[in-house]
Amino acid sequence: MAAPNLALAVQDIGGMGMGRAMISAPLKGAANQVDLRLAGAEPWRIVVGTATVTLGLAYLYSLTRHRVPLTTRIKKYVFKLVRRIPAVVRKLEQEKSKIRSDLVLELQKPCLHLKDITELPDHGIEHKQIIEKTETYLDLGDMDWQGGAMSGTVYNSSKQLGELVTEVYGMAAWTNPLHPDAFPGLRQMETEVVRMACSIFKGGPESCGCVTSGGTESILLACKAYRDRARERGMKYPEILCPVSAHAAFDKAADILGINIKHVPLDQVTMRVDVRQMRRMINGNTMMLVGSAPQFAHGSIDPIPEIAQLGLKYDIPVHVDACLGGFLVPFMREAGYPVGAFDFSVPGVTSISADTHKYGFAPKGSSVIMYSCPELREYQWFSFPDWPGGIYATPTVGGSRAGGIIAACWAAMLSFGKDGYIQTTKEIIEATRDIARDLATIPGIKIIGIPEVSVVAVGSDEFNIYGLSDGMKQRGWGLNALQFPVCIHLCVTRLHTEAGVKERFCKDVREVTAAIMKDPSASEAGSAAMYGMAASIPDRSIVSELTAIYLDALYANKTNIQNGHAAITKD
Repeated sequence: MAAPNLALAVQDIGGMGMGRAMISAPLKGAANQVDLRLAGAEPWRIVVGTATVTLGLAYLYSLTRHRVPLTTRIKKYVFKLVRRIPAVVRKLEQEKSKIRSDLVLELQKPCLHLKDITELPDHGIEHKQIIEKTETYLDLGDMDWQGGAMSGTVYNSSKQLGELVTEVYGMAAWTNPLHPDAFPGLRQMETEVVRMACSIFKGGPESCGCVTSGGTESILLACKAYRDRARERGMKYPEILCPVSAHAAFDKAADILGINIKHVPLDQVTMRVDVRQMRRMINGNTMMLVGSAPQFAHGSIDPIPEIAQLGLKYDIPVHVDACLGGFLVPFMREAGYPVGAFDFSVPGVTSISADTHKYGFAPKGSSVIMYSCPELREYQWFSFPDWPGGIYATPTVGGSRAGGIIAACWAAMLSFGKDGYIQTTKEIIEATRDIARDLATIPGIKIIGIPEVSVVAVGSDEFNIYGLSDGMKQRGWGLNALQFPVCIHLCVTRLHTEAGVKERFCKDVREVTAAIMKDPSASEAGSAAMYGMAASIPDRSIVSELTAIYLDALYANKTNIQNGHAAITKD
């Protein structure tokens, strides 16, 4: 049987309303070549060949649909082969062993004088002894976080608020929102926290939300909601499209939920997301767009109205991550600091996450996820109606939740009120701007991004900026080390607005920088060398292994030291 005449078939298709003139000469030539090559071929060969090519193309297409980009997987495979070389294996194991020992010892050092409790006591310990032991444990460490030594970490400096939320937490310590019949007042508190938060972010009467355990859970729930919405609409491979600077919680959510994530480049001057690049990266699988207000690393606010316009144009939900500055940015205008639109007043913004346990000054473990309408929040719910234990349904990740945290969050918001948040915003923004202005005058360092809210990031073209972080640590300051680009930052809290704190910080930065500038090579020692190495390693799986060693070390006890993982030294 002769092969079909492909050239004639192409011409016939061209004549069906398209016109023969539309068929290009190259296409005709290619069709003729196929006809010639297949002339006299047996039908089964044509069928098998076509099926093979089709399956091959389908396989190649499937490679592009993986959650991890193809180029990244190729690099991982190459690095995996390299790491099988015996010499490389030995070197890596030596370095990992050393890092493991150093980390275990560093984390254990403040506790070496304590005897580990590894089993339940035979008899319960008296309350007085437990209180004394608690005081001993909580007094460990030499970082003066109460004096503003830490970047971020602790956001409240009010002793009165601390006493209030502690008392309220104690009153609600045994409550659980999973049982609203037993604790109807707690349900009312959560409802009021959500409504107050929605009001702060200019949500309409349809706006709604939930209290969560933190920003990571708030972000995870928004991603879960939009994933389920995308699947309902027929998307097989939903993708998050977020800035490179978006919080790693989005990557964590993508990993947990089994969905794809793509990162949009930043403007390298403002460190805001490049909206033109975001528009180019949108495709039929984009399930949500993300912007930060502000982003964690450099404190810049992404152009939310422009991102929201993309959401409206392509019918894609837009999430604003305000976890860090959620209780600063809404009050900036009234505090005297102009700020662009970022909340539910922007058409196209469909959800917002904001941490009440940061500048909302609630105890750690509370955040709010908000939606513009209940229809979106419904995708967040989890329901399993066929469980033998009864119909199981939860609004958030957890089943049982800490009612005390919700009550304490509610109390903190009521205690501050609108005027309280405006005043703290004014103080924190003013301190941030003062610090940024002072640091900008120091030779050898430069401001990275735009410190619009409460974060000031600095880098250097003259020396390893991590050396500045080491020098500041020697003076009692704990700063955040960042990468891509290499820099460090201070996240300003209420503690930094106390008298003399910001002045002392800037003075120390100036002096440490001046000392480094006399010998820039000295900035390559200590942890600066480690951070610099980590940022430069092309095989990121090695960095992941090193971070796994750190996480393991967090749970180590003195047995790990005694078994040879580290040598005991108390000096």
